Amino acid sequence: MPEYGTRVGAHLGWRFCPRCAAPLAHEDGCVECGACGFVHYAGSAPTASAFVLDSSGRVLLARRAHQPDEGLWDAVGGFLDEGEHPLEGLHREVLEETGLTVSAGEFVGAFMDTYGDEPDAPATLNLVWEATVVSGEPVPADDVSELRWFPRDALPAEAELAFRWLAPVLRAWAGSV
Repeated sequence: MPEYGTRVGAHLGWRFCPRCAAPLAHEDGCVECGACGFVHYAGSAPTASAFVLDSSGRVLLARRAHQPDEGLWDAVGGFLDEGEHPLEGLHREVLEETGLTVSAGEFVGAFMDTYGDEPDAPATLNLVWEATVVSGEPVPADDVSELRWFPRDALPAEAELAFRWLAPVLRAWAGSV
C-alpha cells in the first residue's frame, strides 16, 4: 500500500486556543498554547468496518452516496464516536447503513489511509472485521446509495473501490480463503 506522508489536517485552521483564545503555536503534530498550557496532539480518526458475508460467502459492499469517493464501492462501516468501543461502533454503523444486525467474526486488520485525497485530508485508522448477518434485510440507508453482494472472485475493479486501503486489503482477504 502506498505511503501517505505526514498529515496536517487535524490542526489545519487552528489559530486560537479553545480554552483561552490566545494564539496557538503549531509544532510537529500538535498545537500548544503559551498562555494557558493547552496542548492537543493530532491523531488518526478511528473507523470500524465490516466485510459482511452471506451464507454463500459473498461480501456486501456499499456504494458511497457522498464525497469523498461518492459513487464508489466501500466496505460497510464508518467513524467511531468518541469513547465508543470499536465493535459497538461496527454494529451501529452496519445497522445505520444497511439495516442489518451482524455478528463480528475474525479481525481482518488495521489499515492507514486518509479521508479523501486533499493534502489536508484527515488521517484515518481503519479497523476491519469479517461479519455475518444475524437478522434483517439489506436496505441502503444513511450514507449509502446502493448495496450489493459480490462473490470473492468477482469483486469490483480497483478503480471502482473507495479509498486507497480498500482495494489491496479486499483482494488479499478475498484470496485468503
